[in-house]
Amino acid sequence: MFFKKTGKESGDSAEHRARHYLENQGLVTIECNYHSRYGEIDLIMRGRQHLVFIEVRFRTRRDFGSAADSVTPRKQNRIILTASRFLQTRFRNNPPPCRFDVISISGGQQQNIEWIKDAFQPTL
Repeated sequence: MFFKKTGKESGDSAEHRARHYLENQGLVTIECNYHSRYGEIDLIMRGRQHLVFIEVRFRTRRDFGSAADSVTPRKQNRIILTASRFLQTRFRNNPPPCRFDVISISGGQQQNIEWIKDAFQPTL
């Protein structure tokens, strides 16, 4: 019998796929699904020069734009606040260089992965 994946199952699958993809690109996983009172960061990984905070977005259809389009300014702000909390607890006053990336996974059977490096910046 065929069961359709729930939204959480699809999201978990997309995050797993994104993590595997990024690890194959040379990033090292630090933490998955980091939570603070401000929100959640899907993946925190270390690249060669940066600590990378990654938002994973998945959409089967593009009727309302790409998955990356769904990372609104409000969502960006929540990610930035959560990243700040992570940096304060882990690095105190000496945080490493950081950036915010988005992994956009779209499509049904043939899924396309788009890695948007430095997708947004904290505003000062």
